[in-house]
Amino acid sequence: MKKLALLVLIITAFTASAAFGDANSVIESATAMVNELASEPDASDMAESLKSSYAIALIPSMFKAGFGFGGSYGEGLILVRKDGKWYGPSFYNIGGPSVGFQIGIESVSLLLSVVNERGVRAFLNSKTKLGGDVAIAAGPVGRRAEAATDAQAKASIYSYSISKGLFAGLSLEGSVISISVKHNSQYWGNRITASEAITKPATDKRIQPLIKALNNLMSK
Repeated sequence: MKKLALLVLIITAFTASAAFGDANSVIESATAMVNELASEPDASDMAESLKSSYAIALIPSMFKAGFGFGGSYGEGLILVRKDGKWYGPSFYNIGGPSVGFQIGIESVSLLLSVVNERGVRAFLNSKTKLGGDVAIAAGPVGRRAEAATDAQAKASIYSYSISKGLFAGLSLEGSVISISVKHNSQYWGNRITASEAITKPATDKRIQPLIKALNNLMSK
């Protein structure tokens, strides 16, 4: 079983590595994802819950593969919203092994609504375990039944997803967030900490399409 789990992780990493590019690619994919979310029939309900977000984290493609044991990997970015203005982005990686009933390979797009500063700190530390170091739950509107969590639960992060492919059993519990030094350096032009990145106004022309897409989604 250990060999099978290792094989699944290798397949996941290989599949994921072929799908990801530089920081600009992450932004472009995130923009497309947000536009897709905005076209969903219940976008207005989801938008209402996002209006109270302290920050929004996006994972355009998170690959999960498994056969009993599994693994996942994705790359994303986080933007902080304060007084109607956006700050960032800071880039991060997310992934790890998983167990439970899961068969197949799937690419999942995720929007994470971060509702407090504790949730934001999860994206600023070197390694944060979701469900352990910080609570995460399915969003109040919900796209999947991965966690039939009461919307009133005191989670710091709520997730919304669009999934493609075949997979039974999806959960972010146990996934680990780590800062993407590479993508932060690519975007900002020099080595910068995640804490510094989210204090910078999101005014660069490269991020504007994503800002526009997020504002459009939240106005539904």
